[in-house]
Amino acid sequence: MILVVAEKRSVAQAIAKYLGGTYRARRVHGVPAYYFKHEGRDAVSLGLSGHIADYDFPARHNIWALTPPEELFRVAPVLVIREDAINYVRALKALARRAEKVYLALDADVEGEAIAYEAMLVIRSVNRRASIYRVRFNAVTHRDIHAAFRQPTGIDLKQVEKVFARMQIDLVLGAAFTRLFTLTVRDLLSYGRFLSYGPCQTPVLGIVTSRELERANFRPEKYYILRAAVEVGGHRLEVSSTARFKSREQAEAAAAAVRRGVVRVASYKQQHVQPPEPLDTVELERRASRWLGINSKKALDTAEGLYRAGYISYPRTETTIYPPTLDLARILRDLLPGEHGDYARELLQRGFRPTRGDSNDGAHPPIYPVRGATRDEIYRAFGRLGRHAWAIYDFVVRHFLATLSPPALVERQRVVVDFGAVQLEAEGQRVISPGYWRVYPWERQRDAPLPRVSVGDAAVAVRVEVLERETEPPPRLSESELLAIMRRHGIGTDATMQEHIHTNIKRGYIKLEGRRCVPTALGMALATTLFKHAPELIEPTVRARIERALQDIVRGSVSPPRLIEEVKAEFERYFHALKSKGEEVRRALAEALRESAAGRAARI
Repeated sequence: MILVVAEKRSVAQAIAKYLGGTYRARRVHGVPAYYFKHEGRDAVSLGLSGHIADYDFPARHNIWALTPPEELFRVAPVLVIREDAINYVRALKALARRAEKVYLALDADVEGEAIAYEAMLVIRSVNRRASIYRVRFNAVTHRDIHAAFRQPTGIDLKQVEKVFARMQIDLVLGAAFTRLFTLTVRDLLSYGRFLSYGPCQTPVLGIVTSRELERANFRPEKYYILRAAVEVGGHRLEVSSTARFKSREQAEAAAAAVRRGVVRVASYKQQHVQPPEPLDTVELERRASRWLGINSKKALDTAEGLYRAGYISYPRTETTIYPPTLDLARILRDLLPGEHGDYARELLQRGFRPTRGDSNDGAHPPIYPVRGATRDEIYRAFGRLGRHAWAIYDFVVRHFLATLSPPALVERQRVVVDFGAVQLEAEGQRVISPGYWRVYPWERQRDAPLPRVSVGDAAVAVRVEVLERETEPPPRLSESELLAIMRRHGIGTDATMQEHIHTNIKRGYIKLEGRRCVPTALGMALATTLFKHAPELIEPTVRARIERALQDIVRGSVSPPRLIEEVKAEFERYFHALKSKGEEVRRALAEALRESAAGRAARI
């Protein structure tokens, strides 16, 4: 018998359909399995639900009363079966006992590699004879599935070591500092509540809090500008000063000089606006948050649903370069039956040249559509989730089409009028050709043309006014901006960045207000305490350094046990430094907890 193991039930079902043509479903230990024929042999595909194993401490070390937090730095975590995966493991064992050949068809990313290894350990525990292969595909389509099964490979053990090392590091650091914070104020916490620390979660809180501190420390300053309406050659222009005046008196004195002037600059230059680069995970999340109003976690969850249903390619990728093996014309042809078919046909007829980014993870292509669809089809397929599913699908298709489209062509316009001691200017724009904006409306720039004037034309001011302005604090971070900063510092992976934001929200450290990230009183207290007493625990650069070291495992330049011990030793020093400030930490957290409790009581 042939056994196929996929990461999700829907993918296992699709594999049975594409490889077997027909299949029958039956539950094994409560888990759906799909039986079919492949190459004349009996076959069955089974979908898991993500990781089936995780690292944990030996049992006694999970009893807080028996193990001081600092001891966790010297405990070796063990790989254990996840409680919510027990039925999946039972089903996998039952099917593996009779398997002669096994295909591990887990997701084609680093986490999928680790899950494939976990599945292999379970299979080998009951069957030492079966031949085991790894298959990878970037889209759940008939074409991609068959191609993957024609070219099976092996598990990438270096990627597995990287994932397992990260899991052990994050377990130890997260548990040690979570217990320290919680035990410091345990008498102030309701039963079952705890104060969590995460090696990625907490630096995200630090970024949001740093912006809030900038805003709190900002002191606005008044300034003044001039704005005037001037007539030039029968045209009226609205012009203003780029220079700022510190006092109203200075501004009014300058305004008095604005009577008759002459055009010194009249610039009308054509400029191309380039289409976007091919789409990777973080840009999908950022743009969905910014333009579609869909938070990053929901955007990625929805994209994964579209991938499993065979509408888009694998959405976890860091690549912004279409590989030469990706048949872009074929993708356009696949889009012809859908709502974007007319534009796809136009590109096929006219020809296209794709844009190109500068990142390549070596594993997956950028995100692209694999099937044309209509809005009604997506709504039927996803039911109550149809609105988000259509929004993400429509965005992915339009982004892909935009990357194959010509640039927009605009005329940038600038006019400067010289009034002697004062220069006033205006900027405008005329759209000559919309180019890719036709299919990608989110980046469309407005048409706001200036009249045509020439250098040396006389100008007469018909209205001059002094406007009072005030410097403004930096805005709170949008989720889109936060993701960009996380990417720059290497906090999390393309697949987990949105989870770290979401965890802070669940823990009550951050809230979203009008799509802006705002730290709560508790989040501010925790972050400012760490900035003061243990900045290494919250500075984003520290996590970035760990991520670079984890990548060295893949390159073979460091061994996992050595790296794990080095990181644990470093953070144990930070632990003791923070613990020595216990009373100060308690006072800061206690005040925030009392404020939080008072706020909850007032709402009740």
